[in-house]
Amino acid sequence: MERKIAARTAELPSDREGKARRWWRRLLQQRHLQTMALLGIAWMFVFNYIPMYGIIIAFKEYNIVDSIANSPWVGLAHFREFLQDDELAGVIRNTLGISLIKLVIGFPLPIIFALFLNELRSVRFKKTVQTISYLPHFLSWVILGGILATWLADVGIINNVLMGLGLISEPISYLAEPKYFWGIVITSDIWKELGWSAIIYLAAMASVSPEQYEAATMDGAGRFQKMFYVTLPNIRPTIAILFILAVSGVLNSNFDQILVLRNSLNESASSVIDIYVYQTGIQQGRFSYSTAVGLLKSVIALILLLIANGVTKKLNNTSLF
Repeated sequence: MERKIAARTAELPSDREGKARRWWRRLLQQRHLQTMALLGIAWMFVFNYIPMYGIIIAFKEYNIVDSIANSPWVGLAHFREFLQDDELAGVIRNTLGISLIKLVIGFPLPIIFALFLNELRSVRFKKTVQTISYLPHFLSWVILGGILATWLADVGIINNVLMGLGLISEPISYLAEPKYFWGIVITSDIWKELGWSAIIYLAAMASVSPEQYEAATMDGAGRFQKMFYVTLPNIRPTIAILFILAVSGVLNSNFDQILVLRNSLNESASSVIDIYVYQTGIQQGRFSYSTAVGLLKSVIALILLLIANGVTKKLNNTSLF
């Protein structure tokens, strides 16, 4: 028995050396891919991790004259100030209102769109629909904002069509009315991202085994039944993962979109957390205060991510970690 243990112990160093040689050999064979990966890691480290040192100004009274290290500590003063701000209620209401409606309406629509697009038999028509639906995603909000401002103007196409149909008697200044702002933001965001958001669902549907559809056909299932009982169960993990990410981003309200579409007339409906941080941090120069607000938002987003991940793991046995 002792001889066997001694023999096994003697073999361990050689096994480790063999594994090390194989590891280095595989690394050498993949040197081009590894170089590309290292460049990505370096970029992420330089632009994502090194700047995180600046987060400490949320607990300091920082100004651009003094360095971060020489700025005095103020603890949680900026966080308390934000929680006591009179604008907090309106900012939170607009942020959650826009984001939750986007989540309730905008999240399932790409799934439904992908399901119906997957059922198209004409390849040419399917590619045409895909191209048309993807196109708005590649246009910046600066361009789309200008288009929307033109369409929604007093003499724009929307007012002309509605007046021509007799639905309204006089032009409406949509971007000047706060009551229309949420609807404009949500509708335009869905229009821009619907086709692009459906790509990952289409990719998941492409991996479904054709044998499952053949078995469902033999059992007498129709096309809608196949969608509900074959396609949807197979893409459920993908839906769960994207839902977790969507919940964690509830406090994000698409800064670019709202910045382009907002004005002084619809300010009561367009003041969200991202705009609030931009105004206090960039326009007013309150860098420590805006950093504290942004940090608080990130902490809440992390909590929402953990909650959504735990609930999804319990209900669907699918999670990010």
